[in-house]
This record gives sequence, structure tokens and C-alpha cells, in this order.
Amino acid sequence: MAKILIIDDDPDIVESMRVVLESHGYSVSSAVNGPEGLKLALKENPGLIILDVMLPEGMDGFEVARRMKGDPKTNKIPILMLTAIKEKTGLDFQSELGEGGRIPADDYCAKPLDHDALLRKVKKFLGSK
Repeated sequence: MAKILIIDDDPDIVESMRVVLESHGYSVSSAVNGPEGLKLALKENPGLIILDVMLPEGMDGFEVARRMKGDPKTNKIPILMLTAIKEKTGLDFQSELGEGGRIPADDYCAKPLDHDALLRKVKKFLGSK
């Protein structure tokens, strides 16, 4: 069973993703902030990390992703970022993703969350269960 770590401080979003992902055969754990997420990623070695951009505790999702991609123990784990920032800032996530871009993630999903789109992205990284 593929493991997914969700790092998001909104319990409603986490629970809705958990229900959808677990119903499709994925194992889900979660963290409410960046430091907790970094610890869990090291401990659990998930197959995918779903990471919110806006997080509390002084460490946003970009910083969490930079730290994970800079650590040899977590740098191979794909990161799927969740964001509503595109609407607010106009930042083009697609062109800024990955090694050549400013966003250290492998893909993104826009908020409000479309569960079908989320599942397509998860399956891209982990395959169907």
C-alpha cells in the first residue's frame, strides 16, 4: 500500500483528502505544520507528499519543499503542492516547478480542491491501487 503524507493545517481539507485517498487504497498520514511534516517524512518515507503552500509555524510550503529536496533522505519523494496562490498572485506554478523553476515541487493542485484532479495527480506518481 503506497503511503502519502499530507502537510496542511486545515483539518477539513486533510480529512476530505484522507477519505478520498484511503477509499482508493492509499495509506495516509498527516502533519499540521512544516517542522512536523519534515520529521514525519524522515520517519515514514512516504511515496508522495501533498504539501500546502500556506503553513503556520514560520515555515511555508516552499521552505518545507526546499528542505526536503535538499536532503538526500527525502529528495526523491515527489511533492504535490496545494495552492490558491495562483488566483491571488498570478504566479504560474506549472512553468515554475522543478529544478529549473522557483518552486521546488514536482506538481501542484489548485484550491479549491477537485478530488478527481487530485486522484489523477496522485496516480501519476504512485499508480493505481
